[in-house]
Amino acid sequence: MIFEQFSKIGIIPVVVLDDPKDAAPLAKALCENGLPCAEVTFRTAAAEESIRIMSREFPDMLVGAGTVLTKEQVDRAMNAGAKFIVSPGLNPKIVQYCLDVSIPITPGTQTPSEMEQAIELGLKVVKFFPAEPAGGLAMIKAVAAPYVDLKFMPTGGISAKNVRDYLAYNRIIACGGSWMVKKDLITAGEWDKVAALVKEAAEIVKEVRK
Repeated sequence: MIFEQFSKIGIIPVVVLDDPKDAAPLAKALCENGLPCAEVTFRTAAAEESIRIMSREFPDMLVGAGTVLTKEQVDRAMNAGAKFIVSPGLNPKIVQYCLDVSIPITPGTQTPSEMEQAIELGLKVVKFFPAEPAGGLAMIKAVAAPYVDLKFMPTGGISAKNVRDYLAYNRIIACGGSWMVKKDLITAGEWDKVAALVKEAAEIVKEVRK
């Protein structure tokens, strides 16, 4: 089950790639340093090919597509090998489409109404986005109370400084973050620095979730 894997990994790297040539070295850095997962955002033209490369060269890695807004993007992501879909908001049509084609989706939510929509659609895990601007952990704890079966994947404004607090809360399945896959480091090909940040993030997960 994808969400059990999310829970074990703890931090889901949110990746923006401008060039597919960076996909394999980035995947290698993630897999070798404790975060064998990537949410490759569909914000760039390189996303689809990057997912294809990562899925092909690192078949055990959990590769998914983020910022998915249309059914066509769902199809393209799946054809490229994506194992999960993440969207910034909750579009019932996109959620239903993903359920129909049997790919796990974690849609973005922020309000009780959106969370109830997700529950109505049969989801057990939602993204909470943008986490920090929307009230952070205090907000998640407040809205989690009435929805006893719902788990959260906060993303947005999460860093090495605050991720421990989020991971310590048992209703949070994993956190999405991009601080360990900084765009400037990827563009510059500074894979040793990326690897060090990934390793540090993975150690935080181990430390909090012993």
